[in-house]
Amino acid sequence: MNNTYIFIGILIIAAVTIALRALPFLVFSGKRKAPQFITKLSSLLPYAVMGMLVVFCLKDISFTSVGTFLPELISAALVAAVHLWKHNTILSIVAGTVCYMLLVQLVFV
Repeated sequence: MNNTYIFIGILIIAAVTIALRALPFLVFSGKRKAPQFITKLSSLLPYAVMGMLVVFCLKDISFTSVGTFLPELISAALVAAVHLWKHNTILSIVAGTVCYMLLVQLVFV
């Protein structure tokens, strides 16, 4: 495949992504206010996404040996604890990821 086609494809995908991200700001700017449904959805959606991520991350836990499920459960508990302590989503996710990688790479080898 020619590199020109790949480059053009990437440009088209980038342009569509930028247009979709900018569309709500263009539609609901100025005098026009966002519908109440959109406002309600924007307040509920982050919790739904986090719930789906938790289910997705923990759905394949295998309880056959301690080394397969304990790192995931410890890291998930750390994420919950850090989030309850600091109320910072990014810090919680980073702490859980670092904990999981350290446990998998160094402890449960």
